[in-house]
Parts: sequence; C-alpha cells; structure tokens
Amino acid sequence: MTRAVRVSQAPGTGRGRRDQSSAGPVSGRTHSPIYAVVARIPRGRVATYGQVAVLAGLAGQARLVGYALHALPEGTRVPWHRVVNAEGRTSPRSDGMGHERLQQLMLEREGVRFSRDGALPLSRYRWNPRGRPGEEP
Repeated sequence: MTRAVRVSQAPGTGRGRRDQSSAGPVSGRTHSPIYAVVARIPRGRVATYGQVAVLAGLAGQARLVGYALHALPEGTRVPWHRVVNAEGRTSPRSDGMGHERLQQLMLEREGVRFSRDGALPLSRYRWNPRGRPGEEP
C-alpha cells in the first residue's frame, strides 16, 4: 500500500508522478525499498546512490536509485536531498532546473557543510546505519 506524503519543499526533480501507484508495477516494486532506505537517512547525514542501492538490496544499481528519486511525486516527504554521488557532490539533473543548488541549500540548512569546490566530506556526513565507523554497507 502506498502512503500519501507531503512537504513544503520541492521534489528532487520538479517532475514526477502524483502517486506511486501510477509508476507501474516494476517501478513500484523496485522503488519502494529505495524510498524506505532514503526515508531512514537522518537530518544532517547523507548517503550515496550506491550505498542506498546496497541497503535496498539492489547492489550495483546506483543509477536505479537516481531514477527512483527522479520519479518522486511533488510534495514528497522522502528526503531525496540526502542522497549524493560517490564524490560527495550533488548531481545535476537532466531537466536543468537547478535542483542541485536547492539540494545543497537544504543540506546546509541541516548543518551539512560543503567545501568551496562544492563537495561535502563523506567521512564526516555519511550515514552509517549499522553504527560501525568507517564501514560502508
């Protein structure tokens, strides 16, 4: 069952479906575990696309995580902005609407600090759901 979710922040892409049920059976099956993982990332922490894929049981499917986040409906409560690339950077979207800057601002509001070159130190901000410092899932 899909829960309706809302936030005052813009979604990760500015595009998306109004509800997950319209995403089709394949998307719903693969996107749900991704959304469940992303929903667990606490404020002030980030995860990489690859890390989310592993935790969702989809190892090697980092790109699928990006597709799933792109498909989020407007007004979602899934904290899409807490997922960054393996270099600790926000990834530009293909729609050219500047959501990577919005993502950075949202993370900064949560206390995440970026270097002058636009990267954040993953060693400091990476979410570790297992509680073992330095261990990547």
